[in-house]
Amino acid sequence: MIGKDRLFYASDYFEQLYQFAVRLIQTGKAYVCSLSPDEIREQRGTLTEPGKESPYRERSVEESLDLFARMRAGEFEDGAHVLRAKIDMASPNFLMRDPVLYRIKRATHYRTGTKWCIYPMYDFAHCLSDSIEKITHSICTLEFENNRPLYDWILDQLKLDSHPQQIEFARLNLSYTILSKRRLIELVQQGAVTGWDDPECPRSRECEGEAIPGGDPKLLWKDRGRQE
Repeated sequence: MIGKDRLFYASDYFEQLYQFAVRLIQTGKAYVCSLSPDEIREQRGTLTEPGKESPYRERSVEESLDLFARMRAGEFEDGAHVLRAKIDMASPNFLMRDPVLYRIKRATHYRTGTKWCIYPMYDFAHCLSDSIEKITHSICTLEFENNRPLYDWILDQLKLDSHPQQIEFARLNLSYTILSKRRLIELVQQGAVTGWDDPECPRSRECEGEAIPGGDPKLLWKDRGRQE
C-alpha cells in the first residue's frame, strides 16, 4: 500500500500478525489443524451440504499454541499443519467454514529473507494490516464481497481499537479499452505503445483531452449511470 509519506508492507507486521494469531488461539477462536490440503478441501462441503468439522478442531489451547510455535520454529514440513479459524462449518459462506489463517511455506521472502517459514493468508493479513495502519475504509472490487464477513470476524474477535470498514465497488469497463494495469504494463514492456503517455493508454492525463467531455472523469461516470 502507498501511504502519504511512505510505502506500507504487510511483511512489516509479520511479528504483530503472529501475536494476533496467538491471541485467537488463546481465546479458543483458532486451532492448529493437521489435515492435508486435500483433506481440508474434501471436508469443506458443498453449496447444499455443510462441511465436516476437522478431527483436530477441539485440540486444546495448549497443544495448538505449542504446535503453532513449532511451526514458526521450522520443525515441520510444508503442509504438515495449518492454523484455522474456528467459525462455522455449516455457514452458507464457504469462506467462513474454518478458513486457513496461517500455513507453512519454506520460501525466501523478498523483504524478510528466510526469517519466517509460516505466512499469514491474505484474509488474515488484509484486515489486520488495515487496522494497524488506521485505515478507515478498505475499498475492494466486488469479488471480495464474500470476504467481508471474515474481515469483520477477525477484527471483532481481536477487539482492536481500529476497525476499518470494507466497502466493495463495481469496476468500470469501457468497450474496446484496456483498463487493467497488468495488461497495460505488458503493452508498455513489449513496446506495443511508446510508453505510459501514449494516447492509447487510458490514464487520468488523457482525460484532459477530447476523450472525456470537459476532461472530467466524473462527468463520464454520471453520464453512463450507476450500475448495480
